[in-house]
Amino acid sequence: MITGIGAVFALIEVIYILMILLGANAGNAFFGFIRGLAEPLALFFPGLFPIANVQLAVLVNYGLAAVFWLVVTGLVARLFSR
Repeated sequence: MITGIGAVFALIEVIYILMILLGANAGNAFFGFIRGLAEPLALFFPGLFPIANVQLAVLVNYGLAAVFWLVVTGLVARLFSR
């Protein structure tokens, strides 16, 4: 259950990354919904690495957030399974 939650959080981050990289319409309601979910889930990662290229910055910073959720929830699930 815990790893599933982490996977959903990571999936939201990945969807946001793909929408940015593929040039999704920022005015679209679905884009706004995903952005509204992805930004708080990214925690402190946005802006962690100041990269001039916006697409690369989103890929690195939100990608790190996705990996973070997978690792942390995996560790927490392992602790609870013992």
